[in-house]
Amino acid sequence: MIKVALEGAEFYAYHGFYPEEQVIGTRFLVDVQVGFTAETDIEKDNLHNTVNYEILYAIIEEEMKHPRKVLETVAQAILNRVKAQFIFIDTAEVTIKKQNPPFSGPIKQSVITICYNK
Repeated sequence: MIKVALEGAEFYAYHGFYPEEQVIGTRFLVDVQVGFTAETDIEKDNLHNTVNYEILYAIIEEEMKHPRKVLETVAQAILNRVKAQFIFIDTAEVTIKKQNPPFSGPIKQSVITICYNK
């Protein structure tokens, strides 16, 4: 099994249930990890034999630009696009961390994770 991941991709975005969250925005950290079995010779040093980080980042970046009320919706959209782009993956995990969520006391972050197993 090969695992490929991006960790701590940072975005300023406008996701949130409350209208002010969609106006003010906040920082988010996104982690995406995928796993697959190499069906071709990985030693051929060919980018097509693995998950391209650049494409993975572009998917995350594009989905983070679309404000949504629920983070699970954002994570599922990222996961769906990753699965469609890299049809050979066996597992995937998308984690979104909302920095400083709007509560009455200090909280570092709220976190959601969505997992996929073929």
